[in-house]
Amino acid sequence: MLEALPIKNQILSHPLLEEKGVELAIKRLDLVHPTVSGNKFFKLKYNLDQAVSMGFDTILTFGGAFSNHILATAQGAKASNLKSIGIIRGDEIRPLNPTLAQAVGLGMQLHFVDRATYRQKKEVEFINTLEEKFGQYYLIPEGGTNALAIQGTAEIMGIADRKFSHITTCIGTGGTFSGLYASLYLDQNLLGFSALKGEFIHQEINDLIERYQLSSSGAYKIFTNYHFGGYAKYTQELIDFIWWFYEKFEIVLDPIYTGKMAFGIWDLIQKDHFLPGSKILMIHSGGLQGNVGFTQLHKIPLPIL
Repeated sequence: MLEALPIKNQILSHPLLEEKGVELAIKRLDLVHPTVSGNKFFKLKYNLDQAVSMGFDTILTFGGAFSNHILATAQGAKASNLKSIGIIRGDEIRPLNPTLAQAVGLGMQLHFVDRATYRQKKEVEFINTLEEKFGQYYLIPEGGTNALAIQGTAEIMGIADRKFSHITTCIGTGGTFSGLYASLYLDQNLLGFSALKGEFIHQEINDLIERYQLSSSGAYKIFTNYHFGGYAKYTQELIDFIWWFYEKFEIVLDPIYTGKMAFGIWDLIQKDHFLPGSKILMIHSGGLQGNVGFTQLHKIPLPIL
């Protein structure tokens, strides 16, 4: 079983926070495990336990070429003495980017499929062809979101986090958001910052809540206006903010998820969205491995660990 390191809440100090009368702390999930970073640790831990208890020796999952989930699965499988297979969206490009190179180094077998084929990842017929090719395996969906993942992410917050009025997180597939929603204390508000362009994320979250019959003592709100053009899109304003945040607080963010969320939180603080006395806890969901690949792909330097 994956074992978490002690997780700390790092309180930020800045004149804007003093001016607005709000407290901002960051839950450093990026430091939760030596290799399996951030929310992926919580999404994977019960899935890996389940795979072992069911007698599987192989994990199979899906992701893009720079996927945090792909690398985290390779890391988690290695730590659990399991083999891993990654079904990768798109053509194989050599040399492999840093994400995929690390995954291969951890023993993951990569299988590249075109985008049309990749879209069949939930279809029984396609799953059957993968079983014919690779044999029996334990399947973890793209992004890692399933019932066991939500069980894990519901454990992110502890009793010490009860004092916070607002909990904030990025949204990708919605597994972390759903787990946090299920673990809210009375009068807490969960704010989600979608990394994807479009309003469909509202329905996807509703579907997850209904599918897994989640209930909550708190409330939630989703912001869809901090995506900077869509998933994996960025602007110079976002890059500048990530560097500013690093220089002010010595905390690394990424341009896919955490950078967009932090930008949104800071913007909302500036615009008086939070009442004086509010205590905000930002969930740092890790995923910083992608900064190296981002810099390699776009020739834009980013802070790295």
